[in-house]
Amino acid sequence: MESIVNIAAYKFLPLSNLKLRRARLLSLCREWSLKGTILLSPEGINLFVAGTEDKIDRLLAELRSWPGLADLEAKFSRTRHQPFRRMLVKIKREIIAFGVEGIDPAKYTSPKLPPAELKRWLDEGRPVTLLDTRNDFEVKVGTFRNALPIGIKHFREFPEAVKRLPAELKEQPIVTFCTGGIRCEKAAPYMERAGFKHVYQLEGGILKYFEECGGAHYEGECFVFDHRTALDPHLQETQWTYCFNCLTPLTAADRAHQHYVPERSCPYCYRTPKEQMRATIAQRHEALKQIVSPLPGSQPHDRFKPVNVPEECDGATLLETLCRVVRHIPAEVWKEKCAQGLVLDREHRPAAADRIVRAGERYLHKFPGTIEPDVNMQIEIVHEDEAIVVVNKSAPLPVHAAGRFYRNTLYYVLEALYRPQKPRPCHRLDANTTGVLVVARTRHFASLIQPQFARGEVDKVYLARVQGRPEEDEFSCEAPISAQPGHLGARTIDEDAGLAARTLFRVLDRFDDGTTLLEARPLTGRTNQIRAHLWHLGMPIVGDQTYLLDNELGESQTLTVDDPPLCLHAWKIGFWHPARKQAMTFTAAPPGWARGEAVGGRL
Repeated sequence: MESIVNIAAYKFLPLSNLKLRRARLLSLCREWSLKGTILLSPEGINLFVAGTEDKIDRLLAELRSWPGLADLEAKFSRTRHQPFRRMLVKIKREIIAFGVEGIDPAKYTSPKLPPAELKRWLDEGRPVTLLDTRNDFEVKVGTFRNALPIGIKHFREFPEAVKRLPAELKEQPIVTFCTGGIRCEKAAPYMERAGFKHVYQLEGGILKYFEECGGAHYEGECFVFDHRTALDPHLQETQWTYCFNCLTPLTAADRAHQHYVPERSCPYCYRTPKEQMRATIAQRHEALKQIVSPLPGSQPHDRFKPVNVPEECDGATLLETLCRVVRHIPAEVWKEKCAQGLVLDREHRPAAADRIVRAGERYLHKFPGTIEPDVNMQIEIVHEDEAIVVVNKSAPLPVHAAGRFYRNTLYYVLEALYRPQKPRPCHRLDANTTGVLVVARTRHFASLIQPQFARGEVDKVYLARVQGRPEEDEFSCEAPISAQPGHLGARTIDEDAGLAARTLFRVLDRFDDGTTLLEARPLTGRTNQIRAHLWHLGMPIVGDQTYLLDNELGESQTLTVDDPPLCLHAWKIGFWHPARKQAMTFTAAPPGWARGEAVGGRL
């Protein structure tokens, strides 16, 4: 079998026309059956490529024909197999990620110490600190005897690690080293800038040291970022391998471990399903911070509300239809909106007030430059798997778009978080209600969960802090609830035509301020059932601006972020999990008011 030549090379220099250079290199490397990675950036080039000797020679000739690369040096080694899987040519901001402004190796590098000179220093026992600038998992495979590891997981952590070095090192000679020298091009100048006075960098890194000096003063092998994993001082591949997931070098014993799954996991990164879920949720929470800061609805944007033409308006004018469908807006206002181009057809073209409409058509009511009211976006993901997401919803926060809210809704945020999936809430919670909410990740799972709510098969438990002290520790309410909403969406008790409803209550605590903490179990699913039943019993929920003790309605359906909270919390929910094929219950931690903390607001 023909041997494969492996080269590693880099150079810091200003590079332009990166897209054209990338396209040419990718085309040539594929034509020559080369594999590996070439990084291009405005600061230079970095490459690890393998192939037959003649094709590698062609690649080097091509690169050395570029202005400034005539003296490009490469480190060579040979293998009997191709150590790379594919050919990548990438454009990056930096050819070695560091993230520190003002460090430019094309303009300045620290003094370079040739490998033979370093060996002579070590042979003589000269006092010098060998600083290993590589990542911890690379050091595990091998390093110079008595070298000081910098203690990092990624090179971007190097500046912080330098701050932890002993102050006395600033006066002593230090030789930095890495695999091929490129990291030291930035590490050494940074250390000089941090006050270290005698800093050198090992020229060509460990690989060049092996090439010129063998394994003298070195213990172990040198980790490399390809399928060879590690090279010995003779630049021959060793028996090490590494985990493709976490890059940790693995011994034969590691590979025999039950948690080693090729290309998936190893004993060092394997996580139980629960651990994996916790890690995933932590990542989701970080992504959430980016989505909700600033609030999505806080930036001016155009909103559109659909107006569908009903059968009875077929052949009528648009103005007549608007007045019939959206009755709370006067005709003169609608006429002015049409004149201003704020009523659009399905093609988003302005529609005239005297336009004849047909049943089934849809028009759009435009609200330009909308800024939505603030909401509380402190959403907590409680559980996530392939089928569902369970959240502890904050308040005030509408679940779906309605009224003044479109982007400042839970649905809008979850859609952004789980894109391209379109999660679907399986049930509703009022904007002012906190607690556990189940969201299906696909339409298929929604179709299996939502009917459970419709059939009354879901076990729901709420916490409510109410004004008053019930006489009994356990009681119920079976007052029928109106089918249609009233002012601010409130439902009333309608003994004649109301819908059957039943809620079980149990006292959990009685507080010194005259309020009581109740557990509420709605056995039916009527809108506002718990709130309406408690109002009917003369024990309105603390903070409720809609259901008041004397039946006087409040002014706003959705609280503001500055209002005292509505003391109603969806505590537990149990249902049949369609993917796990078992009944599962999820809990949202109770808020402070449920633990007796003081709550202000109207009662």
